[in-house]
Amino acid sequence: MDLSLTETQALLKDATTSFMETELPKQRVREVDESPTGFNQDLWQKMSDLGWVGMGVPEEYGGGGNSLTDIAVVQEVLGYYACSSPFLDSGVLSATAILEAGSDAQKSAVLPALAKGQQICAFAFTEPEYGWGSSAVQLKATQSGSNYSLSGTKMFVPWAHVADQLLVVARTSGDSDEGITLFLVDKNAKGLSVRLHSGWIGDKVCQVDFDNVEVSADNVVGQVGGAWPAISAAIDRATALLAIYMAGGAQKAYEMCRDYSTERIAFGVPIGTFQRVQDHIIVALTEAEAAKWTSYEALWRVDSGRDDAALGVSMAKAVASDGFSKACDASHNVHAGVGVDLDFGLTHYTVRARTFQHYLGDATFHRKRMASLMELS
Repeated sequence: MDLSLTETQALLKDATTSFMETELPKQRVREVDESPTGFNQDLWQKMSDLGWVGMGVPEEYGGGGNSLTDIAVVQEVLGYYACSSPFLDSGVLSATAILEAGSDAQKSAVLPALAKGQQICAFAFTEPEYGWGSSAVQLKATQSGSNYSLSGTKMFVPWAHVADQLLVVARTSGDSDEGITLFLVDKNAKGLSVRLHSGWIGDKVCQVDFDNVEVSADNVVGQVGGAWPAISAAIDRATALLAIYMAGGAQKAYEMCRDYSTERIAFGVPIGTFQRVQDHIIVALTEAEAAKWTSYEALWRVDSGRDDAALGVSMAKAVASDGFSKACDASHNVHAGVGVDLDFGLTHYTVRARTFQHYLGDATFHRKRMASLMELS
């Protein structure tokens, strides 16, 4: 197993870093985060023009047809620069679910626009009883003639406020993996309302309410009641990429405290000479490295089509969920008061660590999943 980057991937990383260095200095990160939508159309357009948004979409549908590890190279840099965008949710999570479950007509109609960034699709999964297993899906989809009526609430849905369409995970029957159906819903559909959540969060998330929202049978993605395998596959791919994004953020948190420890003078010497400060720096470095390499191993397993890919994905997310927060906490311990200055930039990472800690499953969820996959529970 060789987890090092290929020559092409190394060039991609350099190009992505150069782009982000120019387009997203820390002052602009704060401007985007504090804007009403948390979304920058100009930056999104440039990312789309570079082909990043469509990397996970096959060439026949207008994408790049890249491997998951290729996409991860970009994602790691985006995490390092605290870039907020619908890249993961629209270009990977939603696009993969449609690719796995959709008909040829649906793929041809939807994927090219997602690949080019001309349309944004939000993935509406979680509900008030928050969870990432199939049993957490309780929003009802009731058949009415040839159409379906959706009623219920989705919570903490990233990017629903700027999306053109929502890929809604709903229950048409049962209470387990069976009976889960995917619906492609126009955001402006009658009876659908979107409200931004407020709070100390990274990517903007929304509450989406469905009040008898009518959806045509043509907008059922895949088989009625049989969508879970496609959803599970899409979530695994997105989870591995989220983990490497978090690893990129953890790496930046480590570098910030490392550099600060050489610049901040106390009692006539750099604070990095103090053992307790060194302890914090070591924690940040260890967590960043652990998140990075477990993520790249998971990506390798998925790209290789290994049977144990899901196990690797859950390992990576469990490590990243804990590690990103711990790296940020350690960095704050080194920086002390200056670390909470919004202009300083460390909080850009802390807020994302807290948000992404739970997104696509927290460490507890993924440890339990690992135990189940290894038949330990």
